[in-house]
Amino acid sequence: MTEQVIIFDTTLRDGEQSPGISLNGEEKLEIADQLARLGVNVIEAGFPVASQGDFEAVYAIAKSVQGPTICGLSRSALKDIDRCWEAIEPAESRRIHTFIATSPTHMEHKLRMTPEQVKQEARLAVRHARSYTEDVEFSPEDASRSDFDFMCEVLQVAVDEGATTLNIPDTVGYGVPEDYANKLRLIRERISGDYVISTHCHNDLGLAVANSLAGVMAGARQVECAINGIGERAGNAALEEITMAIKTRSDYYNGLDVSINTQELNRTSRLVSRLTGYPVQYNKAVVGRNAFAHESGIHQHGVLRERTTYEIMDPGAVGQGESQIVLGKHSGRFAFSDRLKQLGYDLEGDSLNAAFERFKELADRKIQLSDADLEAIVADEIKGVDNQAFSLEFLECHGGNIASGIPSATVIIKVGDEQRTVRKEGNGMVDATCSAIKEATGIYGTLNNYTVNSVTGGVDALADVALRFTTEDGIEVAGRGLSTDVVEASARAFLNAANKAASVRAKGQSSSKEDRPGHLSDQLR
Repeated sequence: MTEQVIIFDTTLRDGEQSPGISLNGEEKLEIADQLARLGVNVIEAGFPVASQGDFEAVYAIAKSVQGPTICGLSRSALKDIDRCWEAIEPAESRRIHTFIATSPTHMEHKLRMTPEQVKQEARLAVRHARSYTEDVEFSPEDASRSDFDFMCEVLQVAVDEGATTLNIPDTVGYGVPEDYANKLRLIRERISGDYVISTHCHNDLGLAVANSLAGVMAGARQVECAINGIGERAGNAALEEITMAIKTRSDYYNGLDVSINTQELNRTSRLVSRLTGYPVQYNKAVVGRNAFAHESGIHQHGVLRERTTYEIMDPGAVGQGESQIVLGKHSGRFAFSDRLKQLGYDLEGDSLNAAFERFKELADRKIQLSDADLEAIVADEIKGVDNQAFSLEFLECHGGNIASGIPSATVIIKVGDEQRTVRKEGNGMVDATCSAIKEATGIYGTLNNYTVNSVTGGVDALADVALRFTTEDGIEVAGRGLSTDVVEASARAFLNAANKAASVRAKGQSSSKEDRPGHLSDQLR
């Protein structure tokens, strides 16, 4: 049989205390409904005494959200506890969570109370909360920096007065896993009574999840956490990471489980991000955009063969859909070919090699290539790949006007084993480039039509140039070129047309047999 670790979600309380986050009642209720669908055990809905708005939000959640225990946070002041109870009273299952600081720093500078006064305050607070409900949680704030013996005295008082959960908060993220776990083990040994130990760890040193999981191994059976790890300063332990660590490493967390419906994790993450305005970092574990994305060719090859080679979790199990193969400069031929097959292009041999080389060249300039980019690459490279009389080796252009000089272009065109370098001036950089290519190839004539389209959006979008060219001897050909640079795309389109013209001449064919532009699939036959 498995033992359940209680998931106590504090997104709506500690999470909302993140700088810049202020949720209204409707937004808090929407998140609470989603947390219920997610399957959290306890929702810490807010701090009712903090404001009228927070009180009303907690009350609305307590009145309408079914399933989880609805908890309100309260300082140790009796009037705070009264207000907390008023807010959570409508809930079917309710909890009062009260706290007081026990560290020397907090007692001296914030509370201005002696240790004995703190102990008495804790006693009265738990006793008063227990008069309302049997489910009372107590926290010694700043536990990690508290004198351990004194803190244990306060904890024992809390249990004696009826506290059923003892939460040991690492309020300022000072703890480290081994030390934090040892404290929890000693608390279990020292404090007599029937209670659940809880963790509440902050991420100031990036150890919130590690400390929480160390606490679980030390006997804690409740973890306080927040969606996306939001919270004061550097945030709280991330609920999605706690959940998937316990589920994925069930071999290590032997016999432990959580009640979370993991397929709702990604949806919950997106909802909280949208309503709080806090973006989820791309490489965020479990719910980040890149959590199941692969660009490295080695990784892509492995994942396409067998997902588990580079993924320890199923993206579908956390609501992330499928693994993402991102085509960029680190991608390999296997992933490139696989994606083309999904798009309907089964390329092999020289055709695949030519397309892949062009893909790698463009990937150095554009971070990520879309499906539309890939289709354009195929159309640009595959047509006539077996008979290329000319190839572009180098292109350098200079723009200008009346004041700065005439536009010019220098090209190096490979013709067989020879490289021909030509520099020409023209009416703009595209005109100068085409003039240089004419001279280098010996293919002269008239440009009849010239269009430029953007394949995708953004400043790094690929320019797709299409043109028609009629040679001096009447051969009419179409050309197409692709690049992140419009002038280079124009050069490639013109050279593509020159290659077609050379091919027609070599075969003695008339221009009437030259392929007409059409649908991409027609051009690839």
